[in-house]
Amino acid sequence: MSVLESELRQANMTSAAPVTIIEPTRGWLSLNLQEIWAYHELVYFLIWRDMKVRYKQTAIGVIWVILQPLLTMVVFTLVFNRIANISSDGLPYPIFAYAALLPWNLFAGALNRSGNSLVGQSNLITKVYFPRLIVPLSATVSGVVDFAIAFIILIAMMVWYGVAPNWGVLALPLFILLALAAGFSVGLWLSALNVRYRDVGYALPFLVQLWLFASPVAYPTSVVPEKWQFLYSLNPMAGVIEGFRWALLGKAQPDFGVIAVSAAAVIAVLFGGLVYFKRTERTFADVV
Repeated sequence: MSVLESELRQANMTSAAPVTIIEPTRGWLSLNLQEIWAYHELVYFLIWRDMKVRYKQTAIGVIWVILQPLLTMVVFTLVFNRIANISSDGLPYPIFAYAALLPWNLFAGALNRSGNSLVGQSNLITKVYFPRLIVPLSATVSGVVDFAIAFIILIAMMVWYGVAPNWGVLALPLFILLALAAGFSVGLWLSALNVRYRDVGYALPFLVQLWLFASPVAYPTSVVPEKWQFLYSLNPMAGVIEGFRWALLGKAQPDFGVIAVSAAAVIAVLFGGLVYFKRTERTFADVV
């Protein structure tokens, strides 16, 4: 025990007011989930604040949540279906595209918000102590409300086109959770890197745009050549989107191998992100 710690502990024993000693975490992965739960009210506050700020000064408010996937669906239908004649696996192309845009927007929003979360909360990080993992976590979860609102339109489209889900709808929460985990896992890496290298914040929108066309949003995975299927399935959103379509639209049973590889990729990236985040978080307040 250092001299400073000894003096602080002695002062804590003799004074009326308690003294809290904050030390860096030890070990290559010290999540301390109990401490994160102790700050759960802060998580609720950050989520609520993010939702209020996002639409506070907009003219049409949360309608943007519906307009964004709808307009993107219209563009995809005109370009990929009417002009490029891309297959939609026997489904009406508008609902085929919209059903993929919902989990994609959930993932992309989580990635964008979590990737910029630490820099955006720099004033809070440099003034008070709390588990830094809370910042990208709350930024990721705040997109669930937007997803739920846009999901209502998908239900209306399913009724309009006469598309009914099969028993796979029971697995839908798992695919939603996988999309959030994918955004959170990549966001952990990018948020920690963004603290030191602000280029990450500028490159993030470009990365998300490229990732969109590398995912089966506008096209099915069946158009990918078989020799590239395994490499393609390493994209976490490949399995999420295919599983989402299967669960909701009664689509033919997907390749569960693709879903399994995508889920394994999410777990690997999440594990690595947690390790890297915990190893670098002690410097956030000094660098941000």
